[in-house]
Amino acid sequence: MALAVGTNAPDFTLKTKTADGLKDVKLSDHFGKQPVVLLFFPLAYTGVCTQEMCDISGGLTVYSDLGAAVYGISVDSPFTHEAWAKANKITVTLLSDLNKTVTKAYDVVFPNLAGVGDTSARAAFVIGKDGVIKYSEQTPTPKDLPSFEKVKAALTKG
Repeated sequence: MALAVGTNAPDFTLKTKTADGLKDVKLSDHFGKQPVVLLFFPLAYTGVCTQEMCDISGGLTVYSDLGAAVYGISVDSPFTHEAWAKANKITVTLLSDLNKTVTKAYDVVFPNLAGVGDTSARAAFVIGKDGVIKYSEQTPTPKDLPSFEKVKAALTKG
């Protein structure tokens, strides 16, 4: 069960791959500055995950216009993320939770997905500037997408 609205968001530092190499992204660096949207997804190179990240990439200006930073998080390596993003024109910053520490902290582990092992479930969180979860949703199955209208609504509420 995903962490509830009103909970302090667990801080984390995860890796992303940029043109300059590996870079750390720390959630709390956004506190006091801007809200953050965290989109957990099971695995790169899968149909629903690719569609979700491509759709979000195509609409990133909606989130930036609302002042939010958006991150996709999965248990894939940053090198897999880089290749997947390049192949699919994904522009969302993708964060690697290879050790599943953040997936576990947000309580969104999907056990034994398709018999290959534990992954992140598909989930969405809106973290306010104050570091508190303003919206939380884990979808019933990995094939279901979160309600992006509710994510945007949570961002407009501040």
